[in-house]
Amino acid sequence: MNLPLATVSKVLKFSCVDGPGNRLVLFLQGCNFACPTCHNPHTMKLCNDCGDCVPECPTGALTMVQGKVVHDPSICDQCDKCLDVCPINANPKVTQYSVDDVLALLYQNKPFLNGITISGGEATTQLKFILALFTAIKSDEKLKDLTCFIDSNGYLPEAAWKTVLPVTDGVMLDIKAFDNTLHSLLTTRQNERVLASAKLLFAAGKLHELRYLLIPDRTDSPEEIRELSSFVETLSPNLPLRLNAYQHHGVKGEALTWPTMKEPEVERIAAELRSAGLTNVVTPAVYI
Repeated sequence: MNLPLATVSKVLKFSCVDGPGNRLVLFLQGCNFACPTCHNPHTMKLCNDCGDCVPECPTGALTMVQGKVVHDPSICDQCDKCLDVCPINANPKVTQYSVDDVLALLYQNKPFLNGITISGGEATTQLKFILALFTAIKSDEKLKDLTCFIDSNGYLPEAAWKTVLPVTDGVMLDIKAFDNTLHSLLTTRQNERVLASAKLLFAAGKLHELRYLLIPDRTDSPEEIRELSSFVETLSPNLPLRLNAYQHHGVKGEALTWPTMKEPEVERIAAELRSAGLTNVVTPAVYI
């Protein structure tokens, strides 16, 4: 069978913050949003082989070969200067992974893992690979007890969700804003499909967690918080809601001039949501 390949920006063999338990995480390259607050902006676009990064590489790990940027990981020191200079927010160090490549990683690390999470970028931009990988895991006697999770911005259409949900154990979904104009400013996309995804995933029993990024003077307004509270309440007051605090870590461009979200304000909003009846509000453990 000719299974699809994944374009992978990074692999974490062990993570305890990307879903329940200890997980292997694949960060896929490419995103259908363009959020100025993204802390992994180099995962947004696919390299167009412009070559701007090649002369900036201090070790010579990047070269141009027949018009293509080629990365040699054996001499790369991971300084990330190539990511800093890329004009389109791409990563020249991506790796192509097959389903068998990922299964091999899972076999190697299985004693230490509870599951696998596909993140990004936006994971669902490579949905065919996720479907093939999760199907292979669920069909493997030695791996089928591992849980398969997706970290998503929710922009996937309903029909596409329905193809992958049978082999998916949980989805962690980001809601960027409830006001559509604000959502468009923060992502370049409108939010109807995102909200529909949250409802669909909850009804299917696959919505593991909602996430909401608090950005001062933007997503922390009383109107936004009321909409957030009402939306979660319509699903379930017990649904896990993770409040994330906007910080400058990894951010590029104009959003570096935006104020960061401070812990006292996050805790105030969390208390307000709890008072409104939400029982599973989680706040950041660390502010970077």
